[in-house]
Formats: sequence, structure tokens, C-alpha cells
Amino acid sequence: MYNAFFGFTENPFNMSPDPSFLFRSPQHEEALANLIYGVQSRKGFIVLTGEVGTGKTTMLECLRDFLYSQQIAFASLFNSRLNVEQFFELLAYDLDLRCNRLSKTEVLLSLNNLLLERAAAGRTTVLIVDEAHNLEWDVLEEIRLLGNLENRRGKLLQIFLAGQQELDRKLEAPEYRQLKQRVALRCTLRSFDPAEAAAYVDSRMARAGLKNQTIISPELMDEIQFRSQGIPRLINAICDNLLLTAFAMETRTATLAMLDEVTADMRLEYLGHRAFHAEGAYPEHGLRPSQIPFRAD
Repeated sequence: MYNAFFGFTENPFNMSPDPSFLFRSPQHEEALANLIYGVQSRKGFIVLTGEVGTGKTTMLECLRDFLYSQQIAFASLFNSRLNVEQFFELLAYDLDLRCNRLSKTEVLLSLNNLLLERAAAGRTTVLIVDEAHNLEWDVLEEIRLLGNLENRRGKLLQIFLAGQQELDRKLEAPEYRQLKQRVALRCTLRSFDPAEAAAYVDSRMARAGLKNQTIISPELMDEIQFRSQGIPRLINAICDNLLLTAFAMETRTATLAMLDEVTADMRLEYLGHRAFHAEGAYPEHGLRPSQIPFRAD
């Protein structure tokens, strides 16, 4: 709605996990490099974790783009609320296994044959499981057993488990110690600090056609980072609503009042003035330092 008004060629804060908008911060570069290295080196189990909205699904989209470019067969499971039978049925469907997909035995035999054929041709196969923190014990155990398929050159099936931080805690439980020992690589995505958040917003606007943006000031960007806790998904939602509000008011500059309205409408929870006081802000104003008007003495 506001693209033409601000000069964007597309929506800079779309909520979909579009790899073309990937912000290549050092942590994202490292995580993506680890994912690709895990495939190329046949490491077996690779775990990607992070708080809700930190960009795990976008990283998996980038991984899938790499797999497509290398013509590497893969299966992607996004609904982790599965029982064992449903897991094997979806696995067979994604890998196009020619067997009775309702029979676990036939799926395993067909999968083993596929993996051996691809390994003999010098190729590997990948299984990607998103929202893996929701997997039940029996399904995770079946996935662990799939990780035992290997030859002298390495694992026949490269398995990526992506999920929220509960997945890390689950792997620390005694009953998951066998799976934990098989994890070759772990990657963790964290929220952005103020400098990263500002660079993230600038990069998305530049990717959408507006370089050197002046819509959101550095001071307002600090406040957006604070209220969003640096979580990319929340930053996207706030900025999208902020630009929509500015467009409705026919101004190309966002303000703190607009941000207050947006975060109130979003029912966004964040630390209030008491936290600012505790951090030694300006109790006489009830504001953070970035909100105090500059005064030259």
C-alpha cells in the first residue's frame, strides 16, 4: 500500500522467509556456512536453534536454495506434530520413494536403497525437520536411527533439526543423550543488538529500492530494537505498521508518537519506564536517554 509513496519496488518488511532479503550478519553468515559445510562434509546431524522469530526458517530456505542448485535430493518436514507412521509417510512422499508409503518396513527398505544408490554415485541426501522441538520422543528416536545409515565415506543421510531453544534443552535430557552425541554441528541464532537491528532495517529498505533511508531515525531505531528485543520478525512487524501509519499521515518521517501507537495496537510487551530508571536513565522525565531532546548549553 505504501510502496509507491516511499519509493519501494516491493514491500521491505514482508513477513515471509524470503532468502533474497537475508541480512548477512556475521552470525547468519556463520550459520549458513555451517549448514552448507554439514552437507558437503556429510556430518550427519546438524542442529539449528534460536528464539521465535530470529530467522531459522529463512536460513532453511537458503539451505534449500543451495540444495536445489547442487541437485541434492532432500525431504522437508514442517509439521512436526507427527506420529511415527505419519513421519515415514511424509518422508516417502517427499523423496518420491516407490513403495507402500503406509508401511514403515517398505519405506525403510526403499530409503536404504535410494541412499546407497546415491552414495555410489557420489551424491548425498538431506532431511530437514523444522519446528523439531515439537517432535515426540518416538519420532526423534526414529530420526536418530536414520542417522546410523552410513558407509566408509560418511553418513548417507544428512539430517537438519531446526527449532526453538526448547530443542537445545530437550537434547540435554538423559533420554536424548544418544542423539546429542551424534550432533556434529550446532548453530544458534540470537536477537539483534542495536547496531545490527539498524543495519538490518537499512538493508531491507535498500533491497526494496530505497538506499540511505531517512524514514526511521537512528534514535527511533534504537527504540524499535528495544521494544522488539531485537527479534527480526517483530522488527519487521513494527516497521511495516510504522510505515503504514506514516503513509496514512502523509509524512515520510516516522516519529516516536507513531511508534507508541503501533506498539500499543500490536499489544507488544516490553519493559517500561521502571526499567529505564533502574538503568540510570532520566527519572525526572521518565524517558530513556535516546528520548531526551538534545539541548546545547
